[in-house]
Amino acid sequence: MAKAATAAGVVDGQCLCGKVSFEIDTPARWAWHDHSPASRRAHGAAYATYVGSWRKRFRITKGDKSITRYEDKPTKTVRSFCAHCGTPLSYERARSPHMVNIPRALFAGRTGRQPLYHIAIEELQEWAYTGEPLVPLKGFPGVVWQRSKRKKRIDHEGMF
Repeated sequence: MAKAATAAGVVDGQCLCGKVSFEIDTPARWAWHDHSPASRRAHGAAYATYVGSWRKRFRITKGDKSITRYEDKPTKTVRSFCAHCGTPLSYERARSPHMVNIPRALFAGRTGRQPLYHIAIEELQEWAYTGEPLVPLKGFPGVVWQRSKRKKRIDHEGMF
């Protein structure tokens, strides 16, 4: 009989206001970037990065009564939020009843998994940052920007 995997540690997470705290056993099951419209809208961002954990390895440690839930019946998904600050806390799917997905940004420490996967990459928004070179913006410390691409000027006089 195969021996069940044991947790190597625990990592804590919390919402923005700190009223809800939780923990998962590490390593997490997996991690990914979700580009789907539903996750994009729920997070108000270009995409959401999640860490998936077995439900039995996920625990609310503070603020259980401060959690509100939104059930999307057509997609059979449930999203949980902090009722005080609105931070997205978890994403659950009926087709994966033993898993809970938590936004990666809520963890201060390492989860044991790097987000190597992209879900709905065809939904990547044209305005999302994809690694283009950035340069400091003069006069604004800590701000960088992507220079606009200038069309090269053609010198018509030297052509012939």
